[in-house]
Amino acid sequence: MQRMAMVINVRPEKLDEYRRLHAEAWPEVLAALRRAHVRNYSIHLKDHTLFGYLEYDGEDWDADMARVAADPATQRWWALTDPCQDPWPTRRPGEWWARMETVFLME
Repeated sequence: MQRMAMVINVRPEKLDEYRRLHAEAWPEVLAALRRAHVRNYSIHLKDHTLFGYLEYDGEDWDADMARVAADPATQRWWALTDPCQDPWPTRRPGEWWARMETVFLME
C-alpha cells in the first residue's frame, strides 16, 4: 500500500462551490476511484490550500489513473472542480495536484 499526499490551492471566489460539490460527491466518481484501488481518500482545507491524502493498494498507479481519467463521470466532475483549483506553482510536469514527499510516518 502506498500513501500519497498532495496539495493544490482553491480559488477564494470558488471556495463555497468547491465545498458544495464535495459535500455531495458523485457516487460514480467515487466508484471509479475505488475501482482504481484508491482507499481512505480525504481532502482538508487550510485558508485556501487543499491537502489531499489517499492510500493506493494497486499495482500500476499510472494505468489506474488513466482509467479514472477516461471515466465519463469523472471527466464531467473535473469540468466542475478544476476551475475551482489553482495548481501549486512548483508541481511537476503533468501534475494537477502537486505530490508531496513523506518525511515522517508513525504507525
